[in-house]
Amino acid sequence: MKEEAEAIAAQAEADKQKQKMNGSASPSFDFENFKGGKTKLEDLRGKYVYIDVWATWRGQCRAEIPHLQAVEEKYKGKNIEFVSLSVDEKKDYEKWRKMITDKSLGGIQLIADNNWMSSFVTAYGINSIPRFILIDPKGTIVNADAARPSDPSLQTLFDSLLK
Repeated sequence: MKEEAEAIAAQAEADKQKQKMNGSASPSFDFENFKGGKTKLEDLRGKYVYIDVWATWRGQCRAEIPHLQAVEEKYKGKNIEFVSLSVDEKKDYEKWRKMITDKSLGGIQLIADNNWMSSFVTAYGINSIPRFILIDPKGTIVNADAARPSDPSLQTLFDSLLK
């Protein structure tokens, strides 16, 4: 009973921290992309940025892929970039590359420089995945814990922002 209460309190604190981030400047990143270069958050200024923090080994992350692909297709050509940030370990680098190719993953595919300990991941307090983040064109956090692509409320939000 005590452990359950502590877990609930910890989750409530984590949720409060996520809410506090909304409206503040997003932490930055500068990660290797699938195409062989590096991508910085600042490279994407002027557009909304929807970030999917995921890993190849996580079933819940893989389950969101078809939904994310559908959302990417629906908003193609709009003022939004879709970024998928893998927290896979370096030993799984080829597995990450293979999944991107095999599943025809779109958007900007990045791999974190230090998996779970990358500064971007720790700045957002990410301790479970998938996790989705929405940043506005100025680099301000719209939602540090945005809806998943499978949640219809995400498209409602995008429709209101991308008029």
